[in-house]
Amino acid sequence: MKTRPTGPIELPSTMLVKDLAEILTVSPNELITKLIASGIFANINQVIDYKAAAAVATELGFEPSEAAPPPSVSAAKTEMISKSAENHPRLARPPVVVVMGHVDHGKTSLLDAIRKTKVAAGEAGGITQHIGAYQVETADGRPVTFLDTPGHEAFTAMRARGAKVTDVAIIVVAADDGVMPQTIEAIDHARAAQVPILVALNKIDKPNANPDFVKQQLAEHGVVIEEYGGDVVLVPVSAKKGENINTLLDMVLLVADVQDLKANPKGHAVGTVLEARVDKNSGIVANILVQDGTLKIGDIIVTGTLSGKVRAMFDDTGARVKTAGPSKPVSVLALSEVPTAGDQFRAVADERAARRLIEEHRDEAASANAVVSLDTLYTQMQQGKVKELNLLLKADVQGSLDALRNQLTKISTDQLKVRLIHEGVGNISEADVHLASASKAIIIGFNTKPDGAAQRVAQNEHVDIRFYDVIYKLVDDIEAALKGMLEPVYKEVVEGHAEVMQIFKSGKMLIGGCRVTDGKLTRNALVKVLRGGKEVATGSFGSLKRGKDDVREVNTGFECGLTVDGFNDLQMGDIVQASVKVRV
Repeated sequence: MKTRPTGPIELPSTMLVKDLAEILTVSPNELITKLIASGIFANINQVIDYKAAAAVATELGFEPSEAAPPPSVSAAKTEMISKSAENHPRLARPPVVVVMGHVDHGKTSLLDAIRKTKVAAGEAGGITQHIGAYQVETADGRPVTFLDTPGHEAFTAMRARGAKVTDVAIIVVAADDGVMPQTIEAIDHARAAQVPILVALNKIDKPNANPDFVKQQLAEHGVVIEEYGGDVVLVPVSAKKGENINTLLDMVLLVADVQDLKANPKGHAVGTVLEARVDKNSGIVANILVQDGTLKIGDIIVTGTLSGKVRAMFDDTGARVKTAGPSKPVSVLALSEVPTAGDQFRAVADERAARRLIEEHRDEAASANAVVSLDTLYTQMQQGKVKELNLLLKADVQGSLDALRNQLTKISTDQLKVRLIHEGVGNISEADVHLASASKAIIIGFNTKPDGAAQRVAQNEHVDIRFYDVIYKLVDDIEAALKGMLEPVYKEVVEGHAEVMQIFKSGKMLIGGCRVTDGKLTRNALVKVLRGGKEVATGSFGSLKRGKDDVREVNTGFECGLTVDGFNDLQMGDIVQASVKVRV
């Protein structure tokens, strides 16, 4: 009869019942029976914690200990990329571009002009499959990836799910119409995402085109073009006639080159789900953008709580491909359910790694839903989650908006950042809520209210909306929240002193026999050793004892034995000073 192994064993903090059975070399049924006997009713695919697993392992003769927790999803991704990067250098990758602008300003026409005239080499018969993105080539053969999104709202909805997929934003403005409300929104959405802006001044062939007026309007909204001494590139184009399309693509590459975009094509694939659908012939089709590494047929990918093996891949022309490198958009057949647009995906080594990432995603998703509000700002700052206060401002009239902007600008300092990501006149819209959600911003409504749809979305997305009708009340609330964002200031307060009266040896360790001369010594205090009035060591107590007993504190007049961590040179006559840091 085969003897079951026993002895020391490491168990993770959580695990599936079937995985534990495999680790302990018992049948799942036997393990489930023992769990039920312990009062834990679990099936073979249920997750149990270390405490329950350790109890069963001990009963079976093992000596369990808890293994170090696996890295988080983000840490796993970083580790995955960095390990691969050790052996393979990061190389230049194509830029990913999003096109946004006001309705009827020619955004779709511009995308069509680029797509029809500059489709990547090798395509026959034009675009045959819409996958949410496509790649074109410039005159010198360099590829550029364009996201074919419906507009800035869809762009921001993806960003709200943590997707940062774009490197350059092209804002399309009609030369005969000028800067319009959706133009301003598109600019604010691009800024909130911290994406470089390039302006495509469209319809320059129109007889009533007025480029100078548009440039002035852009400057009024903080978009200062190079001609006016700014850093924003503006390219006059005509999507209808195909004029300056080459120049526009060249400028996109120029803006992208400044960012020095690189990726590691040899690592595990990491990227974003652009959109997904159910195809009656193929099943679940996910349109994805690979951002780092290379995706291959047969790879296991994880997105959210879904995983699957890549069975087939198609490029934006509908052609089958075996691999997809950085900035490459592809359609994949891999998942059994429809993933959510904007979710990140990553390739993993095996199914066990996939299960681990899915569990960690559930844990991180729960904490990521924390509401950003003025009430929770201080706590989130202490946890390192918030470094600046993002505000989206809506008011009843322009005069109120100007007054509020001036007041909020005065509050902001080098240490306390107030960032206005968008401001406008009128009711709070659904688009405002999406932008606030993606930017972790608080919406301020001054003498205005949200639309019905905006209110529902705000509840679902956990967006904090504040309403005011008096300016000083708004300013007072913001100042109160910002005070919580100040970095804490501490001062050192001396608690007491002790004099070393005698030295004892315990092996190689020197123990100081001391008498507390004033104040008290506490176990968790900061320690300084003073000799002849000069500091010779700092640290903390390695031990603090009265007789043979460990104690938390020793008061004036009492004797004690002590050691100082990292210091083994106590001498008679030394003064041991204990202090604590007190927040001011």
